[in-house]
Amino acid sequence: MLKINEHYLKLQASYLFSDIAKRVAAFQQANPDKHIIRLGIGDVTKALPAACISAFHKAVDEMAVDSSFRGYGPEQGYAFLRETIAKNDFQARGAEISADEIFISDGAKCDTGNIQELFSTDARVAIPDPVYPVYLDTNVMAGRTGVFAEGRYQGLVYLDSTAENKYVPALPSEPVDLIYLCFPNNPTGSTISKAELKTWVDYAKANKALILFDAAYEAFIRDESLPHSIYEIEGAREVAIEFRSYSKSAGFTGTRCAYTVIPKECAAYDSAGNKQLIHPLWNRRHCTKFNGVSYPVQRAAEAVYSEEGKAQCKALISGYLENADLIAAAVRELGYDYVGAANAPYVWIRCGRDSWEFFDLLLNKAGVVCTPGAGFGKCGQGYIRLSAFNSRENVVTALERIKAALA
Repeated sequence: MLKINEHYLKLQASYLFSDIAKRVAAFQQANPDKHIIRLGIGDVTKALPAACISAFHKAVDEMAVDSSFRGYGPEQGYAFLRETIAKNDFQARGAEISADEIFISDGAKCDTGNIQELFSTDARVAIPDPVYPVYLDTNVMAGRTGVFAEGRYQGLVYLDSTAENKYVPALPSEPVDLIYLCFPNNPTGSTISKAELKTWVDYAKANKALILFDAAYEAFIRDESLPHSIYEIEGAREVAIEFRSYSKSAGFTGTRCAYTVIPKECAAYDSAGNKQLIHPLWNRRHCTKFNGVSYPVQRAAEAVYSEEGKAQCKALISGYLENADLIAAAVRELGYDYVGAANAPYVWIRCGRDSWEFFDLLLNKAGVVCTPGAGFGKCGQGYIRLSAFNSRENVVTALERIKAALA
């Protein structure tokens, strides 16, 4: 008799964004003439930068000629992209990262979900609350938790991120092995200072723990005193893995390209207490389970770092941040407390009532889709998230509708 992995049965009925999609679909069916404006899921709406499109076309043309055709590429990614990333994203900021410490992938979501495969199922895991659901659900699937009770899974260490601590959680009060951090944060849009991040690196070193640092939104940082990478912090190479993505910074949500950084010194331990380097383990996993990102997509990603690409990506990011500023201004006018917008494309709003109730209110009265904070964890109850990933016109219209609905 074939048995299933019963840890999957612990998962809550549906993935957050699937629940949202079902509610929106039901509303649209009942109101076919209503124009719905989506400020919920963080999917970009602007076209790819022209420099990326040009590189994409050129690479596709290469694939049409025998002499320049590319077959299977290196699972870790082509050297031209890895070297460009190391130079521009890290070395230019004083972070010592080399090209062979970078692994190209098809998404930060996949990598943040898959990385936990490298670690023992009895690892003690610390996860922020509210949190990007992938961190949580993949550890449930792996069997690192007990049952779901009173809004949380037993066996996990939750790191409360609240208004009282400015949405930057305190260090765990008990020993943990694996720590998930995301800054600028999804969903709250909060940021972390270099001094605050240093305390996490020091904690990880002292406790032989590992930090999984999601920096998918670093391109939205406007305050240059803030760290773009955890590797700007002394000692982080030994205790941190970093995840990056082109999805939001260059509009690659439909093109799929990201990367993970694993320094050569980064280590965990075997059952005998011996240090084991993570880099070769991830390399083995990557080669065994991943086919690589296509050549044209990697050429398009490389173009992000050209002078034209940098300017065009900056313009995209600036447009979304201007939307975030508009949302923040409207939220202030309505009298709600919020965080985010300053260095992130999200605005985390304390709505003062049940998150799903407020979601339904905005959908039914304003035709605007938000994301209910309760879907991100217990600490998200009473909050919603608004995304700046839409056109300026739609954002302005959505805010007018929201103001009218809440009048």
